[in-house]
Amino acid sequence: MYLADSRAGTPETAAASAESAARPRAGRRLTAVGPTVLALGTVSLITDVSSEMVTAVLPLYLVAGLGLSPLGFGLLDGIYNGFSALVRLAGGHLADRGGGRHKWVAGAGYALSALCKPLLLVAQTLTPIGLVLAADRTGKGLRTAPRDALISLSSGPETRGRAFGVHRAMDTAGALLGPLVAFLILRTTVDGYDAVFTVSFCVAVVGVLVLVLFVPGGPAARATRTAPASVPAARPGSGASPAPTAGLREPGTRTPGTASESLPGSPGPLAEAGATATPAVPAAPRPTLRAALALLRRPGLRGIALCALLLGLATVSDSFVFLLLQRRLGVPDRWFALLPVGTAAAFLLLAVPLGRLADRAGRWRVFLAGHGALLLAYGLLLTSWHGTALPFAVLFLHGGFYAATDGVLMAAASDSVPGELRSSGLALVQTGQALARFVCSLAFGAAWTAWGDRTALTASAVALALCALFSTILRPARRTPSEGLA
Repeated sequence: MYLADSRAGTPETAAASAESAARPRAGRRLTAVGPTVLALGTVSLITDVSSEMVTAVLPLYLVAGLGLSPLGFGLLDGIYNGFSALVRLAGGHLADRGGGRHKWVAGAGYALSALCKPLLLVAQTLTPIGLVLAADRTGKGLRTAPRDALISLSSGPETRGRAFGVHRAMDTAGALLGPLVAFLILRTTVDGYDAVFTVSFCVAVVGVLVLVLFVPGGPAARATRTAPASVPAARPGSGASPAPTAGLREPGTRTPGTASESLPGSPGPLAEAGATATPAVPAAPRPTLRAALALLRRPGLRGIALCALLLGLATVSDSFVFLLLQRRLGVPDRWFALLPVGTAAAFLLLAVPLGRLADRAGRWRVFLAGHGALLLAYGLLLTSWHGTALPFAVLFLHGGFYAATDGVLMAAASDSVPGELRSSGLALVQTGQALARFVCSLAFGAAWTAWGDRTALTASAVALALCALFSTILRPARRTPSEGLA
């Protein structure tokens, strides 16, 4: 499986409220992130403890326990990682279309994934396991785009990479703890797999509760969604102070210059009675499915989506990487659950620094460098080196790949999407990437079955190098510092 993989009110005020709820106010250090990012990071941390408990043992459970072939496992792995692509657009559209109900759409996704955990206790054959995994990934598909939209809307363009880095670091802390918990359960219980699935369900329920209680939304968000107040214009010679600027605005008002972050119908600054009104800002696109698909006409977003799709076609699933390491090193089954810990530790260590680097040096450069790290990991697995440092090097590069690509890709895509369509725009990118990885899992499993693991990995490495080269040519055209795509 892949490690990274997630309000009520009127449409006129939802996006602006989501943005202002957690954006640090003026006067705070630029390194601060809003409470929404921290709350969502906590939810992701807890949820990832649950999901990574299952992910850590599932490859071994399916291949060694149930005797699936690499092709059969590739099919299930593709379902696990690619099925969410079928509902990500729906999740993003529902969040945007529902007047900014990002929290509740995300909550429905988290709840559905939690309910799937105990069903693994009764699924023992390929078909029921595939259905359970499909339902679990449906939940992930529903929650990912609305969650990332909340993070994006609560962060300014200059700190968006850092915000995603902080969230991914907290998310990865859960990915680090999950395999450790699964390892301890397998070591101390008789029916280890059943115990892992049961504990995973209990932890997932806690994550849903934290989302409901602590992430801004519902009544807490409605309190700030008051009718927009008039912003007086300073009369000539009156000495009046100018209207409040970003970070000091009143609830319900829109900061001048942020039209792309507000919903259709949001009023601009109003002049006092008798004064000349400020020219109206052009209406933003309505959050419809047609408007969401029309986002692909934007050169920046289209280039990002195409490159993410191409590179996803050559990104081998985490589970296959761990199985390849086990074969190369002869890792005993009881230690297999610890392999994801190495990837998660590297991800946790590098997520925030690489997010900050992406803000300064350019997100696209960091994104492509991450795929270079993955290519190096493939190269190490293909060499004849069997040294003690091999697993540490491969897992460090693997975690570095995720740290340089997962949140950075969403931050780069956010720069090309208006606020009222943020969930739908991010879902477009995520859908293409998830579908590509679904195809890669199927192809890699079939190639492993037909020609062996070494030939399959060699083909993937060559494909990744070609796709990275092609993506360098297709890089997004916009390169302004605020967009960070250079």
